[in-house]
Amino acid sequence: MIPFPKATLPNKCSTCVLGQFCLPIGLTSDDLNKVDELVKERISLKKGERLYRHGNAMSSVYSIRFGTLKTEHVLPDGRLQIIGFHLPGEILGLDAIGEGQHQSDAVALEDSEACVIRFDEFESLARQIPVLQHQFHRILSRELTQDQRHLLSLGSLRAEERLAGFLLNLSERLAARGYVNHEFDLRMSREEIGSYLGIQIETVSRMLSRFAESGLIQIKQRHVKLIDMEGLCELAGLPKPNQPQEIKICT
Repeated sequence: MIPFPKATLPNKCSTCVLGQFCLPIGLTSDDLNKVDELVKERISLKKGERLYRHGNAMSSVYSIRFGTLKTEHVLPDGRLQIIGFHLPGEILGLDAIGEGQHQSDAVALEDSEACVIRFDEFESLARQIPVLQHQFHRILSRELTQDQRHLLSLGSLRAEERLAGFLLNLSERLAARGYVNHEFDLRMSREEIGSYLGIQIETVSRMLSRFAESGLIQIKQRHVKLIDMEGLCELAGLPKPNQPQEIKICT
């Protein structure tokens, strides 16, 4: 894990292409200058390195600039439970706000970089800029809603429905960031997907093979191409992509 001081940062929050995920609409130029001062450091992570560990005292929250991270928790019997997978523009470290210490480990699934936002400084600035505080509340609400929907899927959906929804969720999130959303590499292993979805690794592999045989996807190792988006949506119990409803998938 390598920290980069502010003097070496190549761009600012106000010019970052991921600002739509972190910053609220309607900030004045003076407000943007103040927000730019929040990020004084970035952290570079190699694959497998931890951004923070369970039990670490909270000092900051983190915005992923590039790369993919997972959050995981070690169960009392030593097993790992995957809590989530996180893409560029998403905020990590919110789990520490209540208790003052992180409730999970955040681990890089590939070479990644995160912006460090000192939480005490953010709170102080948010009191001065109401729209920034409102944006933070929206982020917290979105995280809570995603957690609730994931718990609902674990309790009510079959294995194939969970996996189809997971692939569509990745597709939607990649599309929102301007990436090709129908063809991508899975940065997480099948075991990690299984842990997150509450499915055995053998079931994950079998379901992916079945999806491929049915013409829903093409898959080669970790590279996935979504062939039949409508069929995946039908399997996951979601509106078809050509219907006017907005698809919101949070598995």
